Amino acid sequence: MDDLAGFLRTRRARVAPDTVGIPVDGRRRVEGLRREEVAHLSGVSVDYYVRLEQGRATQPSEQVVDALARVLGLDETERGHLHRLARQRRRRARVPAGRPRPETLRVLDLVAGAPAMILDHRLDVLAGNRLARLLYGRPMPGVNTARHIFLEEAERGLYAEWERCTLDVVGHLRLAAGKYPDDSRLASLIGELAMGSERFRRLWARADVRARTHGRKSFRHPLVGPLELTQENFALPDGSGLELIVLSAAPGSPAEDGLRLLAGLDADAGDAPSETHARRHR
Repeated sequence: MDDLAGFLRTRRARVAPDTVGIPVDGRRRVEGLRREEVAHLSGVSVDYYVRLEQGRATQPSEQVVDALARVLGLDETERGHLHRLARQRRRRARVPAGRPRPETLRVLDLVAGAPAMILDHRLDVLAGNRLARLLYGRPMPGVNTARHIFLEEAERGLYAEWERCTLDVVGHLRLAAGKYPDDSRLASLIGELAMGSERFRRLWARADVRARTHGRKSFRHPLVGPLELTQENFALPDGSGLELIVLSAAPGSPAEDGLRLLAGLDADAGDAPSETHARRHR
């Protein structure tokens, strides 16, 4: 799904030569740095670096990886991704089972004033509270947010900043592919998205990685209008690889009024069990 050679090639093409002290003239035809320039700046032989980019050299030392990360100008997320790719042959990460504990589901039920969900590394929604269901307009277990964004919502417009959301999703899946290269279900999802979305194919080819733990999330809900929410990601501390996602509104904001209105639209549901409880007792 992801490999060290491809990541190095895309990062090398992104580096402007003048940023690393290499003069540029009109005869230069290479986008970014040349292989021999990366090798020289990293302190490795040209032959070794060429073999890295061709996938013929594996398991570079941490010192070499650090040197490459420095020359290629990688940020913290990209640097961690590069180290994981370099270690893949030595230590394959076990794909987590991804089952939320009953105690975690109880916590999810307690989040009453904001949409909240539990997702795995594939962006499968394993559970969601009542407001999450109302926000998305459908039962949450079984939804995959990557599929939802690329294959289902591109025309209907629930996501007010759809293009930025697609960048986040592809960056997240790139990280997941680097961490769990043996995950066949993740590989199948990536293949499905690539077959169904030209934008996904273009973004995937860029090999960008992103780790988003918080930030603004804008929605255009068909019933209550714009919702400017803040997303917070909480990694669950049980080794499951799951995250709790909460979408909150600032106090006194129009979004808070919108969530309150959204909750009221479902008032006739009475004391019906939430999705998390229904899933728990299947």
